[in-house]
Amino acid sequence: MRQIDDAPMSRFQVSAIAVCLAVNMLDGFDVLAIAFAAPAIARDWALSAEALGLLFSAGLAGMMAGSLAIAPLADVAGRRPVILLCLVLIATGMLASAAAPDARALAATRVLTGLGIGGALASLNTIVAEYSSRRWRDFAVSLLQTGYPIGATVGGTISAVLLVHYGWRSVFVFGGVLTALAIPLVLWRLPESVDFLLARRPRRALERVNGLLARLGQPALRQLPPAGGGASVSAVRQIARLLSAPYRRATLALWTAFFMVMCAFYFALNWTPKILVDGGLSVEQGVSGGVVMNVGGIVGAGLLGWMSARVGLRRLVALYMIGCATALAAFGRIGPSLPPRLALAAVIGFLVFGSMVGLYAIAPSLYPPEMRTTGIGWAIGLGRGGAIVGPYVAGLLLARGWDAASCYALFAVPLVASTWAVMRLPRAASRAPATATPPAAMRTG
Repeated sequence: MRQIDDAPMSRFQVSAIAVCLAVNMLDGFDVLAIAFAAPAIARDWALSAEALGLLFSAGLAGMMAGSLAIAPLADVAGRRPVILLCLVLIATGMLASAAAPDARALAATRVLTGLGIGGALASLNTIVAEYSSRRWRDFAVSLLQTGYPIGATVGGTISAVLLVHYGWRSVFVFGGVLTALAIPLVLWRLPESVDFLLARRPRRALERVNGLLARLGQPALRQLPPAGGGASVSAVRQIARLLSAPYRRATLALWTAFFMVMCAFYFALNWTPKILVDGGLSVEQGVSGGVVMNVGGIVGAGLLGWMSARVGLRRLVALYMIGCATALAAFGRIGPSLPPRLALAAVIGFLVFGSMVGLYAIAPSLYPPEMRTTGIGWAIGLGRGGAIVGPYVAGLLLARGWDAASCYALFAVPLVASTWAVMRLPRAASRAPATATPPAAMRTG
């Protein structure tokens, strides 16, 4: 909406973005809880590398299904209800993981957790983009994505303590309880999107829009502006529109970029702690490798939004990807000493998180409001195919005798491919607003 695009950011908008950031922090911990707990789980249940790869991929499979099946509902039922539903699924899955009696049951509960996370991510990304002014949009979306590594960093630090004193099940209990506590926070402070209300016209749309405009310090509308062409399109037809002529090139390039980046992203995040432990470090030092990678991610994601205004987002993301490919290839070849490994892990985190954040920041600009969450959700969902393939293939290769250097070099290749895909994205992505600024006849005050 142009009134939001052009006006200064209000406290109400900042508050909504802050709630989304808090939820994404929880998601970051919930996704990587299995990576932090993996060494202890493998020890207790005598699991092979291949079995661990399946556990890593189970949650990612759930995230893929959630992005593809649940996220599009946000373009029909609303962003806020879908986020609430997803939080219920995540909390249930995390608490059930803590009670899992064996690896098969744990894999099932990780799928449930992933369903919620996958459905929530696209809605969070969309609502932040829609509540941000044009000036601050790239930064706000980038800031949202820093919640993921912040949650993983803080959660990883806490997990290291929980693992020592209470065992791996306590990691999942901790995540489940915090996620459950986020539900009343969302009910209290996260509004529905104005763009959604204008695009889909649910019951009492004008009243709800005017209530939100008042909180934004904007004049009320006397009537809703003319609806766009997608206001009554079903979720299934929205999915089909992604490959229609106006969006096909952007959609295919975005899907390719997400798939390739997630392949490398989740390999590095899931396997680095375990590979460091297998290389002779303690469990605590292995977890610290994952934590440092996430710390680097916080910095990389935060800086990307700031630098994109100066370098250009598309070009900057491509530079991040090429740099990350180089860093991954180098990581497996450095010596066993902890300090250089931690330093390079931070560099990888900086670049791989920045690459991912850049894609999240680009995606909302490619689609109009009535299909925006569907477009983002399907890009993330199909990207999860890479997230599933990466950790599982790494488990197979390690089980068959591949060394760490070869694995890290192999997973540099998808980042090169993702660079090509990013450069194929439209140079001037058109963020179609839900509606133009309403004519004076439609406004009061």
